[in-house]
Formats: sequence, C-alpha cells, structure tokens
Amino acid sequence: MARVKIKDIAEKAGVSKTAVSFAFNNPDHLSEETVKHILSIAEEMGYTPDPVARNLITGKTGAIGLLVPQPIPEIIRNPFTPELIEGIGEVCTLEGLSLLLVPPLKGSMQRAIGNAAVDGFLTLGLAESTSTMVVLRQRGVPFVTVDSAPIEGIPAVNVDDEGGARLAMQAVLAAGHRQIAILAIRSGKQGHYREYVGTLRNRMNGYLAALAQHGLKLDGRKVRLVECVSTENGAEAGLEDVLQSGNSPTAIVPMRDLLTLGPLHTAQQAGLRVAAELVLLAFADHPLTYLLTLRLPTVAPPLHQH
Repeated sequence: MARVKIKDIAEKAGVSKTAVSFAFNNPDHLSEETVKHILSIAEEMGYTPDPVARNLITGKTGAIGLLVPQPIPEIIRNPFTPELIEGIGEVCTLEGLSLLLVPPLKGSMQRAIGNAAVDGFLTLGLAESTSTMVVLRQRGVPFVTVDSAPIEGIPAVNVDDEGGARLAMQAVLAAGHRQIAILAIRSGKQGHYREYVGTLRNRMNGYLAALAQHGLKLDGRKVRLVECVSTENGAEAGLEDVLQSGNSPTAIVPMRDLLTLGPLHTAQQAGLRVAAELVLLAFADHPLTYLLTLRLPTVAPPLHQH
C-alpha cells in the first residue's frame, strides 16, 4: 500500500498542502474547525507524519538532550543520575518534550553533540576549559550547565557542594571524631587534592574549611584522604586499605553516595559496629540505604526542588 502524502490529504480535505502542513506543525495559523477537519481526514487515511521531514519544516525536534560525561551503563550506576532524570522528566512531561540521553559517541563528547537531534542541552559536570564547551557554543542551541563550575553568560543549576561538605565534616567533628578518613573520587590527581576541579574541589574545600575550624588538616595520620574508584567495590577496597594500616578511623566521610555502601559492608565484615565503633556519613542519600535497618546520618542535595 502506497504511503499517504500531504497532497493526498489536501485533495480529500479540499484544502491546500500548506494548510495540511499548518494543521500538523502550526495549528494556530488555522481555525480550530479547519484543523479538526484536516486531522480527521488524515486519521481516516492512516497518515503518519514523517518526524524527520517535520523537524526540517519546523526547525524543532521537541527533545532536550542531557549530555553526560560517561557511557550510559556507567552513568546510570550512579544513583544521582536516575533521580536527576526523574526531576528533569517531570518538567519535560509538563512541557510536552522528550528527553534524550547523550553520552560520548565512540569516546567523543564533541561527536555526540554534533549528532544529537535536540533543541537544547543540559550538561552534567562540564568544565569551561574543555573542547566540549567550544563545540556546544558552535552548535548554536541553548544549553544549561548542571553540577558544574559557573561559567559567565551561561545559565547554571548547581548544588552547594562546598556548603554540604562543610556541614558533613562539621557534624563528624562535633561528635568528637578526630581519626577521620575521607573517601574521595579517584580523578588521576594521585592525592594532589589542591588540583581537584569542579565538584571534587568544592567538596574538598568544604571538608578543609571545617577541619581548619578545629585546628586540623589533611595530615595523613589523623585525617586521611583515600582516593577510590567511584564504585561500591572501589570504596570497599579503599576502606580495606585504611583498616589494614593499623591506624583505623572512627569516622568515614565519603565524597559521594556511591562510596557509602561499600565501606558499610567492609566495616561490618571487619566486625566493626557501624554507628557505635565507626561512624559512616552518607553523602546524597543513596536510595539503597532505605533498605537497611541502620539509619545513616546523611547530607543530601535537593534534586527535585522547584
């Protein structure tokens, strides 16, 4: 059966091809009665608009791209991402828009930006100095940065990472802890935390500010920095190294939610009573902690705040 075309609908409806196009793409240009008539004929004839052709006509895709810095399987393992997508999705639903995840394409963020059929981007964890930012500007569509250092002239949505980290460390110190291990996200800086950027830098600044108020610093003895692969297994291995050093901490401060459950398991395996012998403070409130009978003290960002 031949595919129904706009001209076929126009002939049967007794209108021009332009009117049919308006009915689907710019209905405000026609009377309500005319739009209903054309759409009724189109439905009767089994017509389905070609989305590619429609995009060419309107110059719009009806989709927003969420540009993520890692492959989809990896980024989805971070509990922060599904919650973020849920919040973005609520707004997209209200506005009648689709949401497209845009991961690196064959390892290239720049290639992904060029190939994404979207009307604009939300970018997750993007730094101003990257070539990705240059390509985004060249693409010429609106974009908003999320969880990134503010960039002049670019709209941004950020959590107060420094303030949250400061609160977390202050809570640990106020409870009297002075043997503390900070579980940081391994970023290739090999312990040179002053070279951290973005979220890592902001959270580390918060920790250091709280420590300084009590006359403490990262000295490798009382307060230690342990860089971990950003997975539960990575955090588990990091805490195992700390416990085997013979100088066990009384408090663990993970830099992100994904580094919480691994240390909890390791501590329990070592026979430590979490909350009694070892305090573990959760950052960002990992959803799986709600399955535990143990309630962990938590600092959590407001991902759904309107």
